[in-house]
Amino acid sequence: LDASEDLSGSPLYNEDIAPTRREDRRWGMWDIAALWVGMSVCIPTYMLASGLMKAGMNWWQAILTIFLGNLIVLVPMVLVAHAGTRYGVPFPVLTRSSFGLQGANIPSLLRAVVACGWFGIQTWIGGSAIHQLMAAGFDWWRELPQVDLGFVGNMSLGAWIGFAIFWAINMLIIWRGIESIRFLEKLGAPFLLLIGLGLLVWAYVRAGGLGPMLSKPDRFADSGAFFAVFFPSLTGMVGFWATLSLNIPDFTRYARSQRDQVLGQALGLNTTMPLFSFIGVAVTSATVVIFGEEIWDPVALLGRFESVPVVVLSMLALAVATLTTNLAANVVAPANAFTNIAPTRVSVRAGGMITGFIGIL
Repeated sequence: LDASEDLSGSPLYNEDIAPTRREDRRWGMWDIAALWVGMSVCIPTYMLASGLMKAGMNWWQAILTIFLGNLIVLVPMVLVAHAGTRYGVPFPVLTRSSFGLQGANIPSLLRAVVACGWFGIQTWIGGSAIHQLMAAGFDWWRELPQVDLGFVGNMSLGAWIGFAIFWAINMLIIWRGIESIRFLEKLGAPFLLLIGLGLLVWAYVRAGGLGPMLSKPDRFADSGAFFAVFFPSLTGMVGFWATLSLNIPDFTRYARSQRDQVLGQALGLNTTMPLFSFIGVAVTSATVVIFGEEIWDPVALLGRFESVPVVVLSMLALAVATLTTNLAANVVAPANAFTNIAPTRVSVRAGGMITGFIGIL
């Protein structure tokens, strides 16, 4: 039920982190699923199985480990999300019940610091995609001078401009609010899945199959050797989304019902992660036939394409994938955390701007 008492005079009150009103709960099952598709389709997911296979697993053991890791993390994800939907509050406000009014800043800021670091990393990746997209289409962009920034290294001016453009896009969307993020995730989810499946079809056609990696056996002498790799790897897969299992109420506070958040997360997370990881394995397997070597890095693979339209479309998809991951996973949590420090002075918009500047640093 919506709260009837007026709490706007409280020093702990802020309209952005106050319990979500019923009329503002517009996120249905497919909105939650699209959120997870947008976050899961990214370069780390594409390359997720590579480390497991290098450790000795075959392709299906690697994908199964990824599936089980996500199945395990889905349990706390759904349980913590339940509180967000039930009470309509974000993660920092929820933690007040267990850490106290001031102590709640400790877990929320720890989550925020991790997110700010990853915001900077993902913004550079997205900026690089914009840089390569522009370089593929315009000669004058490729001819931009190099800029030497000392410890950062000698980089093209286009790379820095791309970084600034991508940073500004992130800031614009967070300034426009959570509904803009919902719109972007719903728009990006089918586009990203189609691009991924298109890459899989391309690999199958060019290689005349899916390549030799899918027929390779594992390299374990016995079950003991397998489990010695399996359990640490499973822990790593659980850790992949452990941060989101904390601050998932930041999103499920907008869910229409518990059914929507549970089914949306189950459909979005533990189908997209194994599927996109499999695409990474299958396409990399095909590159052995096509190019004579394993190419796990999708950016390096796209650099082998000769068709300018294909490169442009691929880099656009990479930029969109990075944007949907960055906004949901790395901006919302710190924005809410910074707001929770000083609710009467810092809005979520301001918290997002703080995240952006810390991320650059």
